[in-house]
Amino acid sequence: MEELARLAGITVRTLRFYRERKLIPPPRREGRIAWYDDHHLARLRTIAALLERGHTLSGIAELADALDHGRDVADLIGVDSPTEEEPVRLTPEELAARFEGEVTPENLAAAMDLGYLGTDGDEIVHISRRLLDVSSALVREGIPLADVLAAGAEVRRHTESLADLFTTLILRHAAREDLHRLRPLARSVVEAELSLALDREVRRRG
Repeated sequence: MEELARLAGITVRTLRFYRERKLIPPPRREGRIAWYDDHHLARLRTIAALLERGHTLSGIAELADALDHGRDVADLIGVDSPTEEEPVRLTPEELAARFEGEVTPENLAAAMDLGYLGTDGDEIVHISRRLLDVSSALVREGIPLADVLAAGAEVRRHTESLADLFTTLILRHAAREDLHRLRPLARSVVEAELSLALDREVRRRG
């Protein structure tokens, strides 16, 4: 416990407190010896990153409980409606390979904050194959993952406004059960407008 606390940059008292709050999973025991491993250290570093981002211990405890009990990724982010996105299951090693050394505690915390990541048993679940593929492609192009995630947070704010706009429009003229059927039309409008906006921006900066 002392070695783990030292590596995590916290006190043994803080570590005991985290254990009591079930923020970290229990150690593996051999007789009277408690063994901690790299997963415990990664969890502690992620807790520190989440605290720095303004999360409360209560919120982190809820997330930790979800991670340790393999709750579905939809439960983690509060999604209970049909989605066109395909979740992706990865081992921690596969996730690290996707992002070439960019899987830091801070980036993991940001991804959890956005609701991109959850776990199911020993596997990591990414909420969207398309977002995973695009973000890893951007990292391969030399863009830091932290910047990709920051851009994702900004895009999230705009797309939530767009989703509200189209949902309100559809419900004004159609039934609620038509929402899922008509959503591809809304997506096509956004994709076309974004494409045109990118054309304009490239010309402006060219």
